[in-house]
Amino acid sequence: MSDKSEKTEQPRLSVFKTYKLYVGGKFPRSESGRVYEVTDAQGRWLANAPQSSRKDARDAVVAARKAFGGWAGATAYNRGQILYRVAEMLEGRRGQFAREVADAEGLSKSRAAAVVDATIDRWVWYAGWTDKIAQVVGGGNPVAGPYFNLSSPEPTGVVTVLAPQDSSFLGLVSVVAPVIATGNTAVVIASERSPLPALSLGEVLATSDLPGGVVNVLSGRTAEIAAPLASHQDVNAIDLAGADEALAKELEIAAADNLKRVLRPQPVDDWAATPGIDRMTAFLETKTVWHPTGSLGASGSAY
Repeated sequence: MSDKSEKTEQPRLSVFKTYKLYVGGKFPRSESGRVYEVTDAQGRWLANAPQSSRKDARDAVVAARKAFGGWAGATAYNRGQILYRVAEMLEGRRGQFAREVADAEGLSKSRAAAVVDATIDRWVWYAGWTDKIAQVVGGGNPVAGPYFNLSSPEPTGVVTVLAPQDSSFLGLVSVVAPVIATGNTAVVIASERSPLPALSLGEVLATSDLPGGVVNVLSGRTAEIAAPLASHQDVNAIDLAGADEALAKELEIAAADNLKRVLRPQPVDDWAATPGIDRMTAFLETKTVWHPTGSLGASGSAY
């Protein structure tokens, strides 16, 4: 006989998530007030994502520039610690990201989980490079003359990153992590079709030790957001990973106005493959210092 005192379970109201931009360490709605529908691989509605405007793009550049000095001036070891902390936070939200990746890319649960694991591993991989890249691409140069000649890498500055359209999380991290690992700050345009993992990544970054403004995440129409960023005079470089050939050519022409560094789209067969260091060196400048040596007496030897 059932216990009549037992309360009947009441259905609860579903709480839909409101996705927002991530700019300057905060979560603003789009300045325009616009949103657009995001659907899964079968066309089912998932959420409304903010549709960024030109003003949102300009605000993101201001935030990235403000954060650049402190981030570039931090020690490489400290940047590595912060990036590893982001990986720890991602590990704690594996389930959420697996669901979002499965919906975004039409993957099975097990396959989506594997993609998330690879993404976290990729973030750890770049965290480990922060204090090693200088030894690989810098060092002493042999010169004819009484000089020390030393070259060392320095970050380029504010980098606009067009995230890959077809790899909403692993591809995203594969283009964002190398930019900030080397001391740059980033304005990221999420995949237009599948922006939700990128917007959720902003929530992870906000609760890690990453200073606000180092990474800024915008969602919306890629071409609409990228155009003002490509011509923006305070953006130093642009990664066109998520642009098609026509858009890439248009943005490259716009970027030439202030001599931005431009990384054109590269075909990627497998985002899970070992990436190498090309995306880190693409947004590094080389500083070379000459210093006179001194004579050590009559022998003519020098130090």
